[in-house]
Amino acid sequence: MNLPNKLTMFRVLLIPFFIVFLLVPITSFDKWIALAIFIVASLTDLLDGKIARKYNLVTNFGKFMDPLADKLLVCSALICLIELDKIPAWMVIIIIAREFIISGFRLVASDNGVVIAASYWGKFKTTFQMVAVCLLIADIQAINIVTQIVLWIAVILTVVSLIDYLIKNKDVMKENK
Repeated sequence: MNLPNKLTMFRVLLIPFFIVFLLVPITSFDKWIALAIFIVASLTDLLDGKIARKYNLVTNFGKFMDPLADKLLVCSALICLIELDKIPAWMVIIIIAREFIISGFRLVASDNGVVIAASYWGKFKTTFQMVAVCLLIADIQAINIVTQIVLWIAVILTVVSLIDYLIKNKDVMKENK
């Protein structure tokens, strides 16, 4: 268990704490604790990948768990934000559907011996989703329009990254017939 993999597992372990502070009234500043936990978890995503590539610590476990940890973190946050009436369910359904489609596509590719790397569209999508979640949790009325713009960009990038992914990797499905 190298450092990048430990950071990935730390991100997964933070998710229940994040959910509790976001949804369960404990103190008057729960949302700020939840926001801090989400930011720390999001930063581990950035950090574990940089460390893994820089020090050649890329593992099969990391290739599998890192994207899964990202999906768990973002999807958990988005589902909680539906509960808090901060985001429409249809936006979350689009985001989660994209993740299921890509995960299934990766499984098919993997069965064919093909490893599909994350694209820049996917990285932009994740970044905008994480920023949108932070803004939605903070819920600062003075920047509500900025929050809405970032959220719409996140949804648009979700669809664009899906289309890009499918077009670039259409041959994977042909090989599976």
